[in-house]
Amino acid sequence: MSQQPPPSHVRRNISLLLLLAYAGVVAAMTLSPTPLDQGFESSIDKLLGVLHRNGVPEWFGYNKLEFTANIAMFIPLGFLLGLALPARIWWLALLASPAISIAIEMTQAGLLESRFATASDVFANTIGGLFGTLLAMVLRAIVNARDEKVIARALWQAQQARPVVMPRY
Repeated sequence: MSQQPPPSHVRRNISLLLLLAYAGVVAAMTLSPTPLDQGFESSIDKLLGVLHRNGVPEWFGYNKLEFTANIAMFIPLGFLLGLALPARIWWLALLASPAISIAIEMTQAGLLESRFATASDVFANTIGGLFGTLLAMVLRAIVNARDEKVIARALWQAQQARPVVMPRY
């Protein structure tokens, strides 16, 4: 009887490396002493003008743009958390996104004078993190189903290649 090979951790290790890099980007963006939009007000107004001229409703202003950006910022974080965690504890990614967001907002409120914490940022970040985690779980399910089919086919082919031994009577 052949021994089963050890499981590969390549996917998890790559996602962990990407997660650490992306977490650094998020930390730099959210924990810098000055808000990211400071000094870019005219550029943001121009962007909103382009969006409005191209069919985005007028009610979509700066606050909605910032809310959407916060969602988008946490989608990769939730996705990479969902991939980096072992399958048996993937659900921790659902808790990690709001926890990370709350930690960021508390740090902004307590340590950064130019920044301010809002519940809407926590809400938007949580939505993004949950959506990213959902995407990771869908991807894991698709890859797992494909892997099972590949393994089943390889076993079937190996069985077909064995010579049939007829019993002696």
